Amino acid sequence: MRFHAAKAMEDDPEAPKTPGRHSSRPANAIALACSAAVLAIRVWYRGAEVLHSGKRLYLALAITVVFALAARLARGVSSSGALAGAAVAFVFIFARQDLRLFWVLLVVFFVTLLATRAGRLRKQGLSIAEAERGRSASQVMANLGVAATLLAIPSVDSAHLLALAALAELAADTTSSEIGAAFSNRTVLITSWKEVPPGTDGGISLKGTAAGILAALITAACAAALGLARSGGMLVVAGAGAIGMLVDSILGGTLEKRGYLNNDVVNLLSTAAAAAIALGFCR
Repeated sequence: MRFHAAKAMEDDPEAPKTPGRHSSRPANAIALACSAAVLAIRVWYRGAEVLHSGKRLYLALAITVVFALAARLARGVSSSGALAGAAVAFVFIFARQDLRLFWVLLVVFFVTLLATRAGRLRKQGLSIAEAERGRSASQVMANLGVAATLLAIPSVDSAHLLALAALAELAADTTSSEIGAAFSNRTVLITSWKEVPPGTDGGISLKGTAAGILAALITAACAAALGLARSGGMLVVAGAGAIGMLVDSILGGTLEKRGYLNNDVVNLLSTAAAAAIALGFCR
């Protein structure tokens, strides 16, 4: 999950782009509206349950606020990202009668945050480090919007498993990009295997890919440990997440590289692909 700026270095069309901290205000406004819409959908379907849940409602609100503030203070998200993240967290909390899905979300947040912080000096030297202020609302919804929407609509078959697959893709994609940029000596374009600079759209590396697969496995293992997936479901979540990570690289090396898609859309499509792959496995 590389958050690239809109324009590459002019002297090299394949040069890495600075991770996108330049999300436009309209994009963030749309993302915040989408996060509010997802929350509204959840309340529409489960309004009575949410509003009359007593202590659980207060606990959910408290956890949501603490999570958003902690993420902001850790500079994992910007102010708009914290607002979007709060809406998503609330949906995760009320997706079940317990907090297990939220714990998985929390694990993914820490895994991706650690990966983003790893090797920061090298990334800064390559001009591919993430912005200090963190991910914006558009970036948050691009990566969590699919999972939140699946959980907001209770009639979706296997919604929890599909949402977990989308989370696994998020963890895998972010970790592979960040670890690959920080520690890999060789990066190749997935579409041609031509060597490219770290951070290039569609670029993959051995260390980054291995780290991404490990992140998907951690997400799936966490879900299994919490009783959200059995052994078969764990493999589906991890496998769909890893394949979704490769889908992201393919989209990055083709449509994003040519300017047809931006990175937020690529991330949204990749998490959707992971959910669709998990659905295919389930059937």
